[in-house]
Amino acid sequence: MHAYRRVGCSASWLLGACSAPPDDQVPAGVAGDRPNILLIVADDLGYTDIGAFGGEIETPNLDALARAGVRLTQFYSAPTCSPTRSMLMSGTDNHLAGLGNMFEELRANQQARPVYEGHLSTRVAALPEILRGAGYHTYMAGKWHLGLDEDTSPAARGFERSFALVQGGGGHFNDLPILGPNPAMYREDGKEVPLPAEFYSSRAYSERLIEYLEDRPDDGRPFFACLALTAPHWPLQAPAESIAKYAGRYDAGYDALQASRFAGLQASGLPTEGMHEVPRVPGEPAQEALSAREKQVAARKMEIYAAMVDDLDRYLGTVFDALERRGEFDNTSIFFMSDNGPEGAHLEVGWDALGEWVAECCDNSFDNMGKADSYLWYGPNWARAGAAPFRMFKAFTTEGGIRVPAIVHYPKTVPGDAIHRGMTTVMDVLPTILELAGIEHPETFQGREVLPLRGASMLPALAGASASVHAEDYVMGWELFERRAIRQGDWKIVWDPAAIPWRPRDPQITHDRWRLYNLVDDPSEQVDLAQQQPERLEALIAEWETYAQETGVVLPDYGAAYAH
Repeated sequence: MHAYRRVGCSASWLLGACSAPPDDQVPAGVAGDRPNILLIVADDLGYTDIGAFGGEIETPNLDALARAGVRLTQFYSAPTCSPTRSMLMSGTDNHLAGLGNMFEELRANQQARPVYEGHLSTRVAALPEILRGAGYHTYMAGKWHLGLDEDTSPAARGFERSFALVQGGGGHFNDLPILGPNPAMYREDGKEVPLPAEFYSSRAYSERLIEYLEDRPDDGRPFFACLALTAPHWPLQAPAESIAKYAGRYDAGYDALQASRFAGLQASGLPTEGMHEVPRVPGEPAQEALSAREKQVAARKMEIYAAMVDDLDRYLGTVFDALERRGEFDNTSIFFMSDNGPEGAHLEVGWDALGEWVAECCDNSFDNMGKADSYLWYGPNWARAGAAPFRMFKAFTTEGGIRVPAIVHYPKTVPGDAIHRGMTTVMDVLPTILELAGIEHPETFQGREVLPLRGASMLPALAGASASVHAEDYVMGWELFERRAIRQGDWKIVWDPAAIPWRPRDPQITHDRWRLYNLVDDPSEQVDLAQQQPERLEALIAEWETYAQETGVVLPDYGAAYAH
């Protein structure tokens, strides 16, 4: 791996001796053999939601991408979206990157602390900044969630062109906000803009990215493009014809889907050793206990969700087709991932303002479900199927919240129809992209010192040059909303606080105490080994204390009800 050095600058841009030049001063033809990069991020997509990971939803474009690429079976995100995105853009831990907590959930004892800015910190060199400085065109369409203002927008962190939802979510047909009354905020090239009249999120983001790619200068420079789709994040909304495609598909209910997803995973060729179907969240009814109307409503929610995933895949196909038309698909390295596990909260429990807003803004009658003025989420039972075979879902540090589907596609370097079983993380994406582009990560950038990487390039392992991305003693830590975890090798410890209002008490789990799991024997985290292995437990607790000190963790002064 080598640093890209521009003629006329006394040292590499990336070593901070000079800042990135204006685009019109970057010499033509610097691409060489460097690939284009397409980074695709889905929002709240579950581990088994796509066909390549065992799901029944029709996702032919992603399935084809997986067949020609590598499926990552132990790829880890943060528990929720903006922390994951900060890790993705920085290659380091979300606390160090400024998102120690989500901006919306910052507590009084965290505010004004160094790692709790609530936006992507300038302590890190952002991926688009680095790539643009090294001669790449940089484009982005979709969800940002790493800063609301112009000076923390995508345009301020290296994207040449960008069209971004800067908040955590919004309506898929309009600017319906997550929580009213102010509309969801969109920025193009840093400036706040209204939405076009005809808007459907997956289509609109894909079309805007295609527009940027097709309008870029013909100067021989490669591109980095980030497509951050908001599907299938709530509110669940999709066109009527998309929903109709799945009519009746989920009438058997969520318990049946959990079983069929697990069977699909087993049939997919992905490893399932030690995995089991996980029990329902305590207090949740069996499918058979629902009334006929409740079953109908539940099935419709899943039909809408499936339509959103299907549409996500369909519009990804339009991006791939656009690259094919330009003869660029074969020289484009594509990385696909979800930002966290599926949404499984009863959002209205413990979040009174949301319930009041939904009653004010929207019509959730059965015939209106999925339309622009409806506001739905699908809850813990469908999420249990989406996260199968892992425990819990988004916002948790158990596997269901942080182990997500991921695909790497670049046949020039990475063999096709492959499965990587080793541990990989969202922090590994940036160093992998830099190695593909032949760029070293900087120690200083644009006159400021920047933090080193905590991730590592996946490329040697994916190309078969090494057995794994990380050494056996590599430690990855998590903390969000008081929920904590450490993984080292095959072992993981997890801490769940009791004081989270929406979640029922689970008699199978000990709260406010560390639990210990062997992820080889028990990836579904069903057997707590803390009592049987006290020495191992204490060693991992010590690793967590080190992690917390290194990353500046400040536990919130009270448990979060929920964060989106």
